[in-house]
Amino acid sequence: MHKFKHEHNKLANIFLHPLFLKILISVNFLGSLYGYYWYKEQLANTPWIFWIFTPDSPLATTLFVIMLLQLLKGKSNIYLNFLANVSLIKYGIWAMFVNTHYWLISGRILGQEVMLWVSHLGMALEGLLYLLLFRPSFKVWFIIGIWLIFNDYVDYSWNLHPYLYEIQQLGIVKYFTYGLTSFLLIVTGYLVRQNKLRRKS
Repeated sequence: MHKFKHEHNKLANIFLHPLFLKILISVNFLGSLYGYYWYKEQLANTPWIFWIFTPDSPLATTLFVIMLLQLLKGKSNIYLNFLANVSLIKYGIWAMFVNTHYWLISGRILGQEVMLWVSHLGMALEGLLYLLLFRPSFKVWFIIGIWLIFNDYVDYSWNLHPYLYEIQQLGIVKYFTYGLTSFLLIVTGYLVRQNKLRRKS
């Protein structure tokens, strides 16, 4: 029995069920391991102090695994919940964009890239599902929002962004990333406002 409140009881009955949580934990744990392996070359070329900014997708799924483990124990951390879920959505969509853009400029599609596209679609969807269950307060939204914006700044000002397929992708990916973060913060900010109005009514 979970000791915290959530927004949608019907959804919660499914997505907070222990079996469902364990399945997601297993899938995302394995995905995280593969993600760190995917980043092995970039991590080897990056000072360890900056690793927190480097493997964006596997870090997002790692945070999600930690969040799910807490939920399995009947616990919850509002900062972790929002950071994990919005990161899943952000980097899921980001990777889908990067791969799709590469297909358009290269004219070729490989199976591994399709696998990455599909798996990152799954990341975005699971982040969205749990974001709807655990909507942030304004304080949580503001603090995590600052982190997300700072992360983008570090990625593209300090050249710590994930390796791209082609250097010519950098410009469009950079502006897409800033735009995506802004869009997600606007949408989640709207959810914060709606929750506040609902509590007042």
